[in-house]
Amino acid sequence: MNIAGHGVIVTGGGSGLGAASAEKLASLGAKVGIVDINAEAAQQVATRLGGIALPGDVSNEAQMIEAFAKARAAHGPCRVLLNCAGIGTAKRVVGRDGPLPLVEFERVIRINLIGSFNMMRLAGEEMSKAEALPNGERGVIISTSSVAAFEGQIGQAAYAASKGGIASLTLPVARELASFGIRVLTIAPGLFLTPLLQTLPEEAQQSLGASIPFPRRLGAPAEFASLVAHMVENSFLNGETVRLDGALRLPPK
Repeated sequence: MNIAGHGVIVTGGGSGLGAASAEKLASLGAKVGIVDINAEAAQQVATRLGGIALPGDVSNEAQMIEAFAKARAAHGPCRVLLNCAGIGTAKRVVGRDGPLPLVEFERVIRINLIGSFNMMRLAGEEMSKAEALPNGERGVIISTSSVAAFEGQIGQAAYAASKGGIASLTLPVARELASFGIRVLTIAPGLFLTPLLQTLPEEAQQSLGASIPFPRRLGAPAEFASLVAHMVENSFLNGETVRLDGALRLPPK
């Protein structure tokens, strides 16, 4: 799909991988809507890219229905959805203070997995009603999993479960939406230099980067964004979860 002139919605677009991807897609001529729980961050990125801010919680049905309506009024139908919104928790299933509080597990699942599915279903409906492009395509949905979906570490039970669910959604949803000309893909990134990792000391960042076989460094958000753009443009990519990790395989802890 040639993205120029089409509407795009990026969740978690106020920072990190989402912001980098929104910038890349905007540079290709996309009309970008930025969804983020942080309204100020969403507005800053949207203003910089000439897009529209759509503050809200991806797991909130009413808020996201409103976000799609606002984006549709400004940019026309959503042709690309990029799910980057997510959170994590680093707690053992059974820790020193007892079992992992169920509410914390539920929160990660709700935002990461249910939130991604909420956006997928709303985007899928909107795309299915849009006019088909010359090649029969109507839209592309790209979600963000993680290498933790496959090699979850100790303390990552909730996060790994949520990201594994996203990876598992990819093929069945791709098969279902294929009849509408909608492609569904997922990226499973490894260790990237996001705002969270940037808060670590330089020595810690270098240590993490050295654990990656090649290149021996943390991934750059621009590299994630480049893969997003390629997925949008390459119409034969569908139903796949692509690892972007420099051959990293996570150890138990």
